[in-house]
Amino acid sequence: MTSKQRAYLKGLASTLNPVFQIGKYGLTAEVTEAVQEAFNNHELIKLGVLKNCVEDPNEIAEMLSERTHSQVVQVIGKRIVLYKPDKDKPKIQLPR
Repeated sequence: MTSKQRAYLKGLASTLNPVFQIGKYGLTAEVTEAVQEAFNNHELIKLGVLKNCVEDPNEIAEMLSERTHSQVVQVIGKRIVLYKPDKDKPKIQLPR
């Protein structure tokens, strides 16, 4: 992903509300499964990490990225943005 594409996705994500929140139990199998299911309907997902979560948001983003085969767009504070294009009909057209 180029920096121009990443910047475009960051702009789109700025208006999104977090779809999931990761709490004190951290990144569980259920959260990973829910995020994977969310990628069936959305290509760009924002997640929130609650204050009582002891795991680092950067590590959570990397693990989620690996498990869901998505890309980390950004991690700002306790917010994570992930992108996974639809294989059949991509809704988001990235700039070249």
